[in-house]
Amino acid sequence: MSPEEHFSNDGGTCEDESQEEAEVARPLVSETEGSGAEVAEPRVCVGLMESGDPNTELGHSERETWSRQMDFIMSCVGFAVGLGNVWRFPYLCYKNGGGVFLIPYVLMVFVGGVPVFFLEIALGQFMKQGGVATWNIAPLFKGLGLASMVIVFFCNTYYIMVLVWGLYFLAHSFTSPLPWATCGHEWNTVNCTTNFSRVCLNQSLSSSPPNVSSLNTSCLEHTGLRSSVMEFWERKVLRLSGGLDEVGDISGYLVLCLLATWVIVYFCIWKGVKSAGKVVYFTAVFPYLVLVVLFVHGVSLPGALNGITYYLKPNWSKLSEAQVWIDAATQIFFSYAIGLGALTALGSYNRFNNNCYQDAFILGLINSGTSFFAGFVVFSVLGFMAAEQGVDISNVAESGPGLAFIAYPKAVSLMPLAPLWAVLFFLMLLVLGLDSQFVGVEGFITGIMDMLPPKSFLGSQRREVVVAICCFTCFTIDLSMVTQGGMYVFQLFDYYSASGITLLWQAFWECVVVAWVYGADRFMDDVACMIGYRPLPYMKWCWSYVTPVVCMGVFFFHVVNYKRLVYNAVYVYPWWGEVLGWFLALSSMLCIPLTVLYKLLHCKGSLIERWQHLTTPVWGRHHLEFLPPENGARLLPKAEENKNTLLYESVI
Repeated sequence: MSPEEHFSNDGGTCEDESQEEAEVARPLVSETEGSGAEVAEPRVCVGLMESGDPNTELGHSERETWSRQMDFIMSCVGFAVGLGNVWRFPYLCYKNGGGVFLIPYVLMVFVGGVPVFFLEIALGQFMKQGGVATWNIAPLFKGLGLASMVIVFFCNTYYIMVLVWGLYFLAHSFTSPLPWATCGHEWNTVNCTTNFSRVCLNQSLSSSPPNVSSLNTSCLEHTGLRSSVMEFWERKVLRLSGGLDEVGDISGYLVLCLLATWVIVYFCIWKGVKSAGKVVYFTAVFPYLVLVVLFVHGVSLPGALNGITYYLKPNWSKLSEAQVWIDAATQIFFSYAIGLGALTALGSYNRFNNNCYQDAFILGLINSGTSFFAGFVVFSVLGFMAAEQGVDISNVAESGPGLAFIAYPKAVSLMPLAPLWAVLFFLMLLVLGLDSQFVGVEGFITGIMDMLPPKSFLGSQRREVVVAICCFTCFTIDLSMVTQGGMYVFQLFDYYSASGITLLWQAFWECVVVAWVYGADRFMDDVACMIGYRPLPYMKWCWSYVTPVVCMGVFFFHVVNYKRLVYNAVYVYPWWGEVLGWFLALSSMLCIPLTVLYKLLHCKGSLIERWQHLTTPVWGRHHLEFLPPENGARLLPKAEENKNTLLYESVI
């Protein structure tokens, strides 16, 4: 199709409030700046030249950028490298064949993780928008932006509870002995025990490891005895009720921890990326320092080598099991934070010519490397714990909250200078989750600010006010999770709202829209316009074929093998709880088809005309200098200038 055909007036018009007040302007072609640049920017973006609507207005260009590019790298590291790298990957590796699991994992990194990770960052950088506005590249599919904002909102709401529990444990880590290391407290029962070996010694070495969602110490559950750390967790921290329908009262201590955590998040992001970019240097680097200290200490403990061997011991027969490949793919989409929209928001603050292609590979290496290294830290300690208790490592291996709040605290209590290691561990846990939390909130805020009309009530408010409203809303919802039935609510959010199904659905449509609606070759041209060269063709092939097939394959596997939500391998959620869970999942998934249907029905003209009109990109003002001079463009009225606004101009 020729450029003239792309820009032709197809007669299809839509009732779009964003196209009401526009002024006609002629874009300029920038001259090559400077002579010492490594790679000269192309004068005209091929992707922009091949498409665009002269009757479509462009977004505003007054957008802050990172003070230094390292701010962006650290923010992405802080967001993508989170608790899942420490408490999920090591267990999956051990469960799925040890070192053999690295084969499907690395393969999935290159066909799923890095391509979509790069796509989201590059898309945000190219469009200079976050959330819904990112998908101006194909306005018919703005539902992708809505879906990602719904998912990240749910994540922001429930993920912070892990930080709340971590802060609670941290506050109780300054006593010796540690409160969960002994029995005899007010929250303990007569069945409390600290001697694991006397009930676990005769367990079969082939006993199956605990369920991922289970929070029990497996070898005690058949005897009626309860470990001291389990009772501290369920009876002191959670004050667990009998089920989802037994809400109970609110824990005052947890409310204080919740309030303190949200206040920290608020002041980390209230000024935007300029302030958040400074905080992430601490929150991204500190956990690595603690991991190194814990590793050095862990390998010096008796039994540590057995734990590491258990972690890496290859079981080649596992490669033939479908579940191993499914776990690898699901872990990639979880750990790379794909589909949440925060990566596009972070990328939107990059300079237009930032080498996001290089950044994607660097961040992928850091992310996966952290997961692998965390396994050594975790299993060296679990090996020590198993040796001290005289049990097999399979009896102490846990995943998720079971590792963070049961297995590891128990192991720490067995070490010399237990309070010191407890403080370090929970401080690392808190900081590791904190940067993921506030970057996730920043991504949501970016989407909200980009979506609000400037003259609306919220759009006219200062950023600090909008951030406060969002944080308070999440805080209010979180109050349901600090009740006695709060853990059941938390697991409902965790199992459904940001599950593998929702993230895979989101990633699938992102690849399809960019590769098949906008055009993989055109987007490769756009990337070349930004970084000065075209990425490897394998990226285009992944977006077009490999990654969508992987996403749909794993998606249908999860759907076919769906199991009802169970807590602690005992409590089965009621039917209305499952209905609520599916409402959380579908509230994001249905955003995509419903938005497409709504836009098509509210557009005039034939179906082909509607499609052509609604898939024509809406360019931003920063694209002006890369548009060919013969094509006009409609621009939004410039934002009102004030002392806090810095205007950028194209100069001939």
